[in-house]
Amino acid sequence: MLELYTDRLRLRSVVRSDWDNFLYTHSNEELNQYVRKPQSESVIRQKFERIMTPNNFAEDDTLLLLIESVHQQQFIGFISLHNVNAALGQLEVGYMLHPETHGHGYATEALCALIDWVCIAHHPHKLIAHCAEHNLASAKVLEKCGFVQEGLLRQNWKVGETWLDERLYGLLVAQRS
Repeated sequence: MLELYTDRLRLRSVVRSDWDNFLYTHSNEELNQYVRKPQSESVIRQKFERIMTPNNFAEDDTLLLLIESVHQQQFIGFISLHNVNAALGQLEVGYMLHPETHGHGYATEALCALIDWVCIAHHPHKLIAHCAEHNLASAKVLEKCGFVQEGLLRQNWKVGETWLDERLYGLLVAQRS
């Protein structure tokens, strides 16, 4: 079981008892406004089962960690790494936090901790992130963690019937401060 700590947070491997939080974050319309239309519980259950299946973080594997407060073990959200291209050393980051925890710096703190760990454990060449153009809070998190906007992908993602433009962010590991 993977556990990473900051002063305020613990990032840990997802366990079966995390199902209710997983279901909530994947079915909450507000949280998913830039990601997807809320899906059925059976579809979300299939995703959860895939996450629960151990993997070696090979190409196309995903590592999902739960974020919780260190002292109260209060659920804060989830953060992920997706091994996009092993040959090129590219990993994609993503995160989704409970609405009540927004605005406290938790996403930035968790992402910086994950970046530190993955750079030591997996030596990627580059970390990438996609962020809906209008998701300014997420863009700020990425920029605080050293990501640079590398482009704007027009009508690159669809939520329901709405096409969204996405900002493409990158962080070259050799250039991180």
